[in-house]
Amino acid sequence: MTRPSHSPTPQPWGAPGAPQPPYAQPQNGLGVAALVLGIVGVLFGILPFLFWLGAILGVLAVVFGIIGAGRAGKGLATNKGMAVTGAVLGGVALVASLAWLIVIATAVTDVAKEIEKETGAKGSASSSAAPGGEGAGESTAEPTEEPVDEVPEVLKFGDTFTYEDGIKVTVSQPRSHKPDGFAVGHAKGNRAFQVTITIVNGSKETLDVTAALPDASDAHGATAETVFDGDNATKPFNGKVLPGKQAKADYTFSLPAAAADELQIELSPTVLEHEPQLWTGPTK
Repeated sequence: MTRPSHSPTPQPWGAPGAPQPPYAQPQNGLGVAALVLGIVGVLFGILPFLFWLGAILGVLAVVFGIIGAGRAGKGLATNKGMAVTGAVLGGVALVASLAWLIVIATAVTDVAKEIEKETGAKGSASSSAAPGGEGAGESTAEPTEEPVDEVPEVLKFGDTFTYEDGIKVTVSQPRSHKPDGFAVGHAKGNRAFQVTITIVNGSKETLDVTAALPDASDAHGATAETVFDGDNATKPFNGKVLPGKQAKADYTFSLPAAAADELQIELSPTVLEHEPQLWTGPTK
């Protein structure tokens, strides 16, 4: 008589005591870090004395954003959009920081050249004086009047100002601009207006327009914040313009609703060689 064999039915949950596969949590940390670093980096990048910190945070945001997006592409994370946004903001922070670096370097170079010119002129004047000569001890120079600061000409939007060396500057009529959701420098309830600035180099020398940064004021005379976003609300001048060529740049400013009916722009194509001029008019 054959004895029936006893074969236990396999249990669907596996052998007792067998380790269960752990639940994989999304690795979203880098994406979140990229977004936070990108936002803070842009804020620091537009400040004159903290742009270097904005550059560091911008680099970290770009690196973390790229890695976070790669993890999302492999299914290890679920916030790809956040990581990409952080990387983009990191790039904006780097651009803003680089612009400030160029502006400061150019300004320091121009000041050094100006000091060198003044020192050379004083040394030449001292050496040309003949001590003990005829008329020594007597002043033969005619009295000169005290220099008076020139009041800049007030122009209307769309007007062109031409400097003595042939350089021309035009500021367009302001147009309404809607900043995107990641805009920096724009407060809720404010209105944003964009102008296009055109600089034509009518001189005989190459013109560096990197330092051509406009200042804006609202209808009440308060300083207007410059707006930066992913839609190129503000794209500063960069580089040099050859004789006979021109450069254009867009700048966007945020105005409080109660003072948004008028805008004033002050601009000089260089830091020391040209006096700033004023453009003003209604925003409508």
